[in-house]
Amino acid sequence: MELIQEQERSLLDYQQLSKVLNSNTMKNNKYNKVIAGLVIVSMISSCTDLVTNETDSIVVKSSGGFTAGNPTDLLISSYKDLGNFTDQNNIYALYEHTTDELIPPTRGVDWGDNGVWRSLYTQTWDPTHASILGAWNNLNQNAYKDNQILASNPSPAQAAEAKFLRAFYMYHVMDLFGQVPFREVTDGVDVNPKVLTRSEAFDFIVKDLTEALPGLPKIGPDVKNTQASRAAANALLARLYLNKAIYKSATPAGPYTFDKADMDKVIAYADAVTADGFSLENAYFDNFSVDAKSEIILTVRHDAGTPQNRIWMTLHYDQNPSGWNGFATLADFYNKFESNDSRIGAPSPVAVGKKYHGITKGFLVGQQYKDDGTPMVDSRSQKLLQFTKDVPLSGAATEKGIRVIKYHPTDYENGMQYILLRYADVYLMKVEAVMRGGTSSSSAADLINVLRSKRGATPLTSVTETAMLDERGRELYWEGIRRVDQVRFGTFTSVRSEKTSAESFRVLFPIPQQAIDSNPNLIPNEGY
Repeated sequence: MELIQEQERSLLDYQQLSKVLNSNTMKNNKYNKVIAGLVIVSMISSCTDLVTNETDSIVVKSSGGFTAGNPTDLLISSYKDLGNFTDQNNIYALYEHTTDELIPPTRGVDWGDNGVWRSLYTQTWDPTHASILGAWNNLNQNAYKDNQILASNPSPAQAAEAKFLRAFYMYHVMDLFGQVPFREVTDGVDVNPKVLTRSEAFDFIVKDLTEALPGLPKIGPDVKNTQASRAAANALLARLYLNKAIYKSATPAGPYTFDKADMDKVIAYADAVTADGFSLENAYFDNFSVDAKSEIILTVRHDAGTPQNRIWMTLHYDQNPSGWNGFATLADFYNKFESNDSRIGAPSPVAVGKKYHGITKGFLVGQQYKDDGTPMVDSRSQKLLQFTKDVPLSGAATEKGIRVIKYHPTDYENGMQYILLRYADVYLMKVEAVMRGGTSSSSAADLINVLRSKRGATPLTSVTETAMLDERGRELYWEGIRRVDQVRFGTFTSVRSEKTSAESFRVLFPIPQQAIDSNPNLIPNEGY
């Protein structure tokens, strides 16, 4: 088990980190507790042993038949399963660690973990990778739970929510793996789950969402939007049609042809979200705080004081609160921002005397400060703690790398959320759909400049593909969507800093070896 093991770390630091990690592991185990008829799969934390129990794609205990459960309890459990998206590993790791906006440097023995993080960044994973197996198990188990809800005599409202949740989980399986196993609740262990192709899964998911829409509640923006709603379904449908060319392509790596009719659907679904009262937040970082007003479509809430790995996974050991000194962003990504763009964060610490004075929102680069405003010293090197733009993937010193704070410790104290669907994402989907030929009364440039004006960025005269991808990065960084965008724009497998391979088949992850061994209906993805 590889923990942060530097000799000079104080016992207090060690105890605090252990408490956070243990709490995080317990939280994830609770979220991942499998309902009757499924096998419990071990969650993997950044500093836990990277071992998982063997499991089928979907496993049931009985040899046949089905006993209905309580749809209310099952639905509550399915919502709790959304907590799997808040872990820094598994699902999040596949969407972010593999992209151009997050790097997981190894610092001494910290974050070594037998190379699992480095292989994600360099896109050299194989079908035995623990994070890939963890994501596969999480998503497929959760989708199966929603099958159980639908077979347990739910009310029409419960059925609509279950269909949305099933679609949400299956969408991620389709996007990441290109094949979606599906088991009926009446099937016993002697029946291998059938497997939907990517194209079949797309149609299945769209059907679920379309059928769910009339039964879902109309809910406007709220910081506590944790329930499936019409806006959430419309947002997911917009994403599906924006990426339909990828999901229907005979060659996963493209090239892709974006149909105007699909782009018109993206615009219509985005407009439907707007019609439910959503709008762009004026103050960017309010989106990630208890002050969110306008953009939150679907979120996972956390109570005050609950460990928040989006904070600790990036902060230095000496900062307050003490972090895990892990992930950073790359200079090339940071340099995409103009200095006056509010999304880059505060240029200097906030007022002296305020708690967490030295931790500003956005990108942490340069000298770091204590709460009293004095410069912070790295207790490891005894030098001033100054985060640098450069960061190697291996052998990184403790101060290397720009850190990222969207969820701030002040909000951790008050309770906070991890955003799963946000209006700015939907708004930029509409902009891109217009750029790709969809019909709109406003040009793509006019639309994108509404958002850029709110963020303090210089207006654009036109919207190219490069400009569109960069704008989505600036707005949505570290929100778990970058991989989807890079695949669509053809940059996901490109060479970047310390990533020298460019294998096009990596646009899909391998089906985990354990899943293939247990279900002959699954076949290895190309290249694996």
